[in-house]
Amino acid sequence: MNWTLLEKIDQLDSIKSATGYSLIFKHSTRCSISLMAKRKFEFEWDSLPANTPVYFLDLLNYRNISNSIAEIFNVHHESPQLLLIKDGECVYEASHSEISAEDAAEQMTVNS
Repeated sequence: MNWTLLEKIDQLDSIKSATGYSLIFKHSTRCSISLMAKRKFEFEWDSLPANTPVYFLDLLNYRNISNSIAEIFNVHHESPQLLLIKDGECVYEASHSEISAEDAAEQMTVNS
């Protein structure tokens, strides 16, 4: 799998209108906790179903997109944060040390 960089606000429209699952990983490039969460997530990457779109948001460079994510998906802003989107709705979110690709994959099974 590969990250899809989330750098344009109109990408949120695509995520919101997509059928099936998408993941958004919000990352602060200056935070050691965020770096550890990102590494753990990447280590577990293979537990995610193939072809799951995984978006990477650099919070420091795209704070406006992060604010829009909170509004569109009705979630409280956290950093780092992982959002599982299904058919345009956030069905699961985790932050800090709770971020796990394995947990996200399990939620995909539970929410099918």
